[in-house]
Amino acid sequence: MIYDTTLRDGSQGEGISFSVDDKVKIAKKLDYLGVSYIEGGWPGSNPKDLDFFRQMKGYELEHARLAAFSSTRKPGGTVKQDNNISSLLAAEVSVATIFGKSWDFHVLRALETSLEENLNMVRETIAYLKERGLEVIFDAEHFFDGFKNNPDYAMQVLITAASAGADCLVLCDTNGGTLPWELDELIGRVQKEIKTPLGIHAHNDSGCAVSNSLLAVQRGFIQIQGTINNYGERCGNADLCSIIPNIELKMNKRGLPPGRLKRLTEVSHYINEIANMSSPNNQPFVGYGAFAHKGGIHVSALLKDSLTYEHINPEEVGNHRRVLVSELSGISNLLYKAKELNLDVNSYDAETRKVIKQIKELESEGFQFEGADASLELLLRKAFGQVSDFFQLNNLKIILEKHEEGGFISEAVVKVTVGDETFHTAAEGDGPVNALDNSLRKALTEVYPEISEMHLTDYKVRVLDGKQGTAARVRVLVESSNPTEKWSTVGVSENIIEASWQAIVDSINYMLMKKRLNQVD
Repeated sequence: MIYDTTLRDGSQGEGISFSVDDKVKIAKKLDYLGVSYIEGGWPGSNPKDLDFFRQMKGYELEHARLAAFSSTRKPGGTVKQDNNISSLLAAEVSVATIFGKSWDFHVLRALETSLEENLNMVRETIAYLKERGLEVIFDAEHFFDGFKNNPDYAMQVLITAASAGADCLVLCDTNGGTLPWELDELIGRVQKEIKTPLGIHAHNDSGCAVSNSLLAVQRGFIQIQGTINNYGERCGNADLCSIIPNIELKMNKRGLPPGRLKRLTEVSHYINEIANMSSPNNQPFVGYGAFAHKGGIHVSALLKDSLTYEHINPEEVGNHRRVLVSELSGISNLLYKAKELNLDVNSYDAETRKVIKQIKELESEGFQFEGADASLELLLRKAFGQVSDFFQLNNLKIILEKHEEGGFISEAVVKVTVGDETFHTAAEGDGPVNALDNSLRKALTEVYPEISEMHLTDYKVRVLDGKQGTAARVRVLVESSNPTEKWSTVGVSENIIEASWQAIVDSINYMLMKKRLNQVD
């Protein structure tokens, strides 16, 4: 069973803050993926989490069960009078996840209570919730550190939770410092003395969270807790985007309902968007570059059989293969890319080798096509006669005017030719690049009204040779989008305006080219 704690433990990661609306959207997406449990939050810790549970009453989840998180009762108190437990019950969920101390050091120093009282807190809290018909999952906090320090007491905490009626005992590597072979030795004793189903909750501080979680699956644990995209405090929690496909594709066990694994990449990227976090390019299974191939020898082998350099079929997790064309490319890279674009390319043709040479020369000048697929596609289609530029630049003038108030006004004047017509326009903008973009759009919209549907969504500048100071060559990457897709283009020059012009022109030409090709199809 996959237990997702993105909304609770994941939200404690640096730079992550979910609104109630965000949490509702993510919960629905996790249910769409097919996880067994969604830990919605700790209703006793803040009003936002309690509001989330109230709002979720209006949604019927297809597969997942919603769990509320809380601690055991406070030392010296009673369960009935504990505010955390009262808030948990107010959430009106059927699953309660309760964490309790299993490290004697924490009991004595953090809780400042006795070891016996801690056992009472665990026993009474679980029993109280079971009496009210809830499924209770017990998270044994700091279990691995506790076991190393005082194994008998750590085991006593588990035995107490089991005897109180806990449905699952989750061993937590809260500090994330346990190594796989340490975990393996420890599991042996736990399974000898405990018959209650077991789960694991691993943090990634030593980089072993996924490995430890998979080892627990191999040893018969029924519940794996983690977060989407490794969100969580410090170094994050175990990444479910790695755990789930490994369970299903490598261990031949069921983690999600049939057919849901193909939704993994989509869900990963969706949650990153909601969290306003960038997707790591090299994230296993779901990263944009997880199945990207650059070396010519690799691609040559891929053309014969994808298993030569891929451990799974990327479509199984909803991702796709990418072949990068760069200064490291050979004929194989170009052939693969041409096949993707339905270009009729002969590997022995002089024109093919000429294109490879051109790409390598451009990359030596600073162009980087692996991050600008749209510019690369334009280059290839032009080289093989499938497309030409949709407009020509006659003149471009950028005017910067500083006012006494201290601000700058940017204006761009553009003269372009489309067919037999010439358009001469001017426009202001927030900076010279924005003015250039506005003026060019103004000039072309009369002929190509579809340009109004595209927007510049990202703009990045990188200095390529910093020793040259302000005369350094720069690379500009522009990301654009319309209602149906995103694409990236590149420009390189010692002049940042010229580099920006190259990238913007490629972006517009690419969109117009795609529309024409789609009309032909």
